[in-house]
Amino acid sequence: MSENGNLIEVKDLCKYFPVSRGKILKAVDGVNFGIPKGKVLGLVGESGCGKTTIGRLILNLLPLTSGEVVFSDVKLHELSKDGMRKMRRRMQIVFQDPYASLNPRMTVGNILTFPMKVQGLYEGKQKERAVYLLERVGMRASDMNRYPHEFSGGQLQRIGIARALAVDPEFIVADEPVSALDVSIQSQVLNLFKELQDEFHLTCLFIAHDLSVVEFISDHIAVVYLGVIVEMAPSDVLYTSHRHPYTKSLLSAIPLPDPKIEQGKPPFTLTGETTSPIDPPPGCRFFSRCPSKKDICEKKNPGLVEVTKTHYIACFQVE
Repeated sequence: MSENGNLIEVKDLCKYFPVSRGKILKAVDGVNFGIPKGKVLGLVGESGCGKTTIGRLILNLLPLTSGEVVFSDVKLHELSKDGMRKMRRRMQIVFQDPYASLNPRMTVGNILTFPMKVQGLYEGKQKERAVYLLERVGMRASDMNRYPHEFSGGQLQRIGIARALAVDPEFIVADEPVSALDVSIQSQVLNLFKELQDEFHLTCLFIAHDLSVVEFISDHIAVVYLGVIVEMAPSDVLYTSHRHPYTKSLLSAIPLPDPKIEQGKPPFTLTGETTSPIDPPPGCRFFSRCPSKKDICEKKNPGLVEVTKTHYIACFQVE
């Protein structure tokens, strides 16, 4: 763990994909943040903004273009293949699609014990450990002999969470773990995830596009737009004192349960076309849709600026 208490530190993280005719798609472009031990950072933004790519870069599932990821004072991109394999025990992921992330040819028992066998953990007690985790996520011991196709989406996601916990990780990337589930099931899985995060003292990166989901689960929130972070703050600060126009647009899109309050809510709509992430212009990524843009926004990237001790915003208007 670093001196400032962060278990994970991401520094100038970039991931570029070459496309046709020598052009470059900048999926992640200069991202910086840290996650304190035992805390949850919510990563939120619309589809295609680079959230999942950031999560996979942190876990070294994708090679980074530049920058570095430091986990417990270890630079992950400098590890050998064998060194990274050992590090996998401390870092796990819960995937977005529970139907595609579990091997259909393996029983639930084999799915849960396989990671322990790979890492050489709980020898002689792997089955007991698997049963404990299965029951802890709300399933039954008898489910050990069943196959993934016999379960619902919510049950499969519970199994996916149990698999991630099988090797006693310190850090988990939850990649939109409830977006593929029915709304009635989402709250159950979120409550379970919150309980397990507290019980196992997990540090988490929680990726989602729904700000109401992120508010419930996260200690801090980073808002991502086209591969860059435009605002980052503690959850309560972001919801009450947000300043970036993109964050305002995301929050205004959340429906309120009271129809009278919803009807009286002032609208905040964006106009213009989204900037292409392929060879983007030098200015602010949000320039083409910003309702309060200035000339400097088109020519210069604002970068994250500290407006308070824990609140960062990438906007010249705020400066």
